Amino acid sequence: MAFFSDIWNSFLEMPLWVRIWTFLILVPINFFSLWFIQQPSALLIACIAIAGIAFNAIPLFLERGFSSTMAIPHVIFWIPLVIILITYLTNSEKVMSDNYRYFLICLLICNVISLAFDIPDAFKWIKDRKKAS
Repeated sequence: MAFFSDIWNSFLEMPLWVRIWTFLILVPINFFSLWFIQQPSALLIACIAIAGIAFNAIPLFLERGFSSTMAIPHVIFWIPLVIILITYLTNSEKVMSDNYRYFLICLLICNVISLAFDIPDAFKWIKDRKKAS
């Protein structure tokens, strides 16, 4: 039970705006990609979007809380996702619904904003690992 308590306390220690951003915007919009699964390229997009979140379970479990390590899965999965989304939105000859296009634009914007925070955190994590070695 202490494990869940540690995670909950770690969550509460984050600034309010980070909690709101993460759990009311970022996580839902990435999981919402499943709603459009029947659309062109949606399976690939959904898998990468959700992987960026799902693989956060590893550092969350190992560190018993939220940390800068959680930026690593975002960087690994969402940089390629951003490239795919930009390419798809600008070069796709496939027909997609307006709702799907608007969703992809929102997904792109949210993940770019997230990466603006995650990339510096990932570099910090790498730098800290080099110091520890």
